[in-house]
Amino acid sequence: MEKYRTVLNLVLKQHATLGYGFLALATAGGEQIFSVVVFNCPCNSWNFAYSMVFLLVPALVLFLLGYFISSRTWKLCTGCCINQVKHSSKIIICRGIKIFVQITVGALVAPITWISVALLNGTFSECGMCGYYNEYLLQTLCNNKSSDCQSNFFKLPCGHSTLPLPIQEDILLTIRAQSQVLGWSLIAAIVVFALTSTCILRCYSPVSFLQLQFWKTYKEKENELFEQRSEEHAKELAERNLKSFFESEEPQEIKTPSRAAWEEISLLYSFSRTEEYYSTIHKYADRKADNTRTSSSTIHMDVPAVLDFVDGNKNSVDSHV
Repeated sequence: MEKYRTVLNLVLKQHATLGYGFLALATAGGEQIFSVVVFNCPCNSWNFAYSMVFLLVPALVLFLLGYFISSRTWKLCTGCCINQVKHSSKIIICRGIKIFVQITVGALVAPITWISVALLNGTFSECGMCGYYNEYLLQTLCNNKSSDCQSNFFKLPCGHSTLPLPIQEDILLTIRAQSQVLGWSLIAAIVVFALTSTCILRCYSPVSFLQLQFWKTYKEKENELFEQRSEEHAKELAERNLKSFFESEEPQEIKTPSRAAWEEISLLYSFSRTEEYYSTIHKYADRKADNTRTSSSTIHMDVPAVLDFVDGNKNSVDSHV
């Protein structure tokens, strides 16, 4: 039982990484299905356009879906056109741009996987390059080959060319090799970029490694409890209202956060070394406690400034952008 519990804890801690990994595998599997079942090279002047559509349009759709399914996107956008607070400060605007970049990086996982796997597979490249009429490309691939090579170039993916079979295989192998080199180069570039950007971000992190781990644990627990309390409170409020409606009774008083409170915990925030908050709810709770003490005392107390803690790339509830 302890072994299963250890595995479960590991999955819960690494659920974001595992989620991206599963997304990449699902995208790679989808590309393989598309290239085998759906893709059928026309072997005419439409070769290049047809291949580019299969290569780029699914990648674009996956990229846009990455924005659509991210709750952080909607938290960032909701109310920004009418809420003056969300765009009244340069700091908040810069913070919003930073979070938008983080969302974009997460949305790029699926399309980059699609393009990389497609390049490694080479099916789209073979069809597309055989329909791309470029003088240098034709001379390079048809060098020292039959005089009919260029005129039969677009027919190669379908095997309808009149060229000898060894020449056809040689040209297609060259195109596939170039495509795979490009695919591995893209993967290497992405890995180098990810490693470099992570190192730079960690280098300029305002908190230590252990405090960062604690913050991640806190956010996971707060998100989990926020979901539970929201569901419980919504259920209690719904039951009260329905009971009042059907039984014609005066509704019992249930304390619900005000609209201003919801707006406050939905705002962007920035980190300060003097005052540390682990989330907007943490900030709200401390400010409310300070206001309560201030109202019950004649001593004036300054309200803590808006702070920031390094925003995580979780997509679960994302209740704290």
